[in-house]
Amino acid sequence: MASPTQPSLGILNLEPGSSPPVKPRPNSLLNPDTFDFPIILETVAGAWVDRVVPGDPGLESACIAAAQRLVERGAVAISANCGYFIRHQAAVAAAVDVPVVTSSLLLLPALLRQLQAAAKLAVVVAQPKHISEDMLGIDDPAARARVVIGGLEDSVLVRNENMRPPPPTDIADIEKDVIACTAQLRDSYPDIAAFLFECTALPLTAPAVRRMTGLPVYDITTLCRMTLASVV
Repeated sequence: MASPTQPSLGILNLEPGSSPPVKPRPNSLLNPDTFDFPIILETVAGAWVDRVVPGDPGLESACIAAAQRLVERGAVAISANCGYFIRHQAAVAAAVDVPVVTSSLLLLPALLRQLQAAAKLAVVVAQPKHISEDMLGIDDPAARARVVIGGLEDSVLVRNENMRPPPPTDIADIEKDVIACTAQLRDSYPDIAAFLFECTALPLTAPAVRRMTGLPVYDITTLCRMTLASVV
């Protein structure tokens, strides 16, 4: 981990509860080896998954306070350990003077413009019933029609993450559910040209999905690397 004043990627973290610490996994947002840059974490007080994902507005002040602590500790950019923190993107960005990228969903409009006009972008999210249109950031109906959403609401990962405290989920279980979701999306929409993973646990599975589909896969680590490259 970084020293208190070393320039770092700051991450707004979920409540860990009392579960024993889990060794950061390969490609994980919380693994220092994922980036050529140190990371520092600040827990957002009260940020259990069952509050963050449905969108509890009471978490906004805690997000701002955690972001400000990260900047004080040397963060030169700030991200978050759940894509649903995008609801607090504007408030956090207004409260600090460093780039803020709370969710991979921020990439969505740009990715659509990279693809052929008839191609679709598949977005894999943890709980689709809690994804609102404003979180996607697309106003044009024609562009919105090119976005297809797959959900992991019945997965082992989502079941575990909604517990307090959340037990660790085996990588094999995460990968199995993500592979099933992406395969179903491709069967339903053969014109998918890329995948975007909202959930911050899914970078663990990105290599397997790339191998299976031969398609680009974007996630929160993609966005963080791009942001760090712009400030380092």
